[in-house]
Amino acid sequence: MDIIARFLAEQPPALIWGLTGVVGLLVLGSVVAGVLTVSRPSKDYKELRQRIASWWVMIAILAAALLAGWPATVTLFAAVSFVALREFLSLAPTRREDRLIILAAYLAIPVNYAFIALDVYGIYLVLIPVYAFLITPWLMAVVGQTQGYLSRVALFHWGLMTCVYNIGYVAYLTRTPAIETPAGAAGLVFFLLVATEFNDVAQYVWGKLLGRHKIIPRVSPNKTWEGFIGGWLSTAALIWFAGPLFTPLSGVGLAITALVLPVAGFAGDVTMSAIKRDIGVKDTSKFIPGHGGILDRIDSLTFTAPIYFHLLAWFAVEKF
Repeated sequence: MDIIARFLAEQPPALIWGLTGVVGLLVLGSVVAGVLTVSRPSKDYKELRQRIASWWVMIAILAAALLAGWPATVTLFAAVSFVALREFLSLAPTRREDRLIILAAYLAIPVNYAFIALDVYGIYLVLIPVYAFLITPWLMAVVGQTQGYLSRVALFHWGLMTCVYNIGYVAYLTRTPAIETPAGAAGLVFFLLVATEFNDVAQYVWGKLLGRHKIIPRVSPNKTWEGFIGGWLSTAALIWFAGPLFTPLSGVGLAITALVLPVAGFAGDVTMSAIKRDIGVKDTSKFIPGHGGILDRIDSLTFTAPIYFHLLAWFAVEKF
């Protein structure tokens, strides 16, 4: 116990308090789900219980990775990229002839995360947006695939960009020097994930409470202007007041992050909804009970992660 106590004492206080707060919310949610199940036996709360149980598992894995340090967090998000890309390619209309391209796409994951581990930011920046984007169409040309060439190239580019490159920015936050952040590099990752998930929940709650006017009914029929604006304002307030505890942002940089990040989360959510609607599925898989696939869980993050990273780099973190 002394070892654990000393280990926790060495962690940034804001990170420990933040993780404690998340655990507190999960305890509260578990109690509410239990009370509802007992008090209203006529209704089925199985999905609610599954969602909360899955949150317990996800938070436990994330907390362990963040507390263990950057190698564990980079490994965790490399695994997230792998599962996300696997879900995407299993849903996308690929053909037998695409096997070489699919193999190349999977190989891009360890290469991408290796440059994060080596902390070579200049190469990471261009690896997928430049070189992977050149190699993919070249490989398709080499194997003689010309039918639907442009659409298939775009398919693989989109999968690499969202599932590997953009999610990689979450992992790259862990390479931020601790001296440049008030809650350590892990605090930057924690705050990004909290703000992104809070935005999703806040949009859902405000939409349920006040939602009347559909915002993009052909893509996401349940989303409303009231939910979007309520989630935006709630998340902006969270970032404005809690951001200085976890990030080096202040003043104009913090204000821009508070305004932009919730919109980015909404954009990621509806963009993935459009893809699922095009493919004709509700969830990308059943990987996470009660939530669907991992892409369903990180859809907003695919947009918020790179924007958050670059706002930090522009306004506060000198290393990048």
